[in-house]
Amino acid sequence: MSRVSTDNTPAASQAVMAQIQSAFGATPHMFKAVANSPAALHSMWAAFGALGKGSLGAQLGEQLAVAIANYNRCEYCLAAHTVLGQKAGASLADMSAAQIGQSVDAKTAAALAFALKVVAQRAQISNADIASLRQVGFGDEQVVEIIAHVALNLFTNYINVALDVPVDFPKVALK
Repeated sequence: MSRVSTDNTPAASQAVMAQIQSAFGATPHMFKAVANSPAALHSMWAAFGALGKGSLGAQLGEQLAVAIANYNRCEYCLAAHTVLGQKAGASLADMSAAQIGQSVDAKTAAALAFALKVVAQRAQISNADIASLRQVGFGDEQVVEIIAHVALNLFTNYINVALDVPVDFPKVALK
């Protein structure tokens, strides 16, 4: 049971909730919890939309999400983004590897390592950390987008963990 209501959607959240229902074919519990704050819901949904159209692509975005979720022990986001990653074209093995910050693809591995370093070190990164991304072909746009994915996923992880939102996707074991 969530620590906040998931039954009473404020009027100011209803239009976004209709978009979420349409996008997922159901309304995930996380959005029901966040809907208590129309401002937070609008912010979260807009960020998902914007980053979904970014230069990193959906698959890498979902791999970043599972790595960050596993690090933060967010079972909700781990489950949700594992499903979404597979819908974006990643294999279950790809998503499982990403969960612990690994990939057979050098570019994906570099992005995952960087994102986890940003989380673990609270963004206290070095020039060498940025250089490691540049060495595999990421430019400024992608560096900023990786950090934006980190921020969005910290937001969703914290919502789900702090509010004890029930997982409504097939569970995935934390590593």
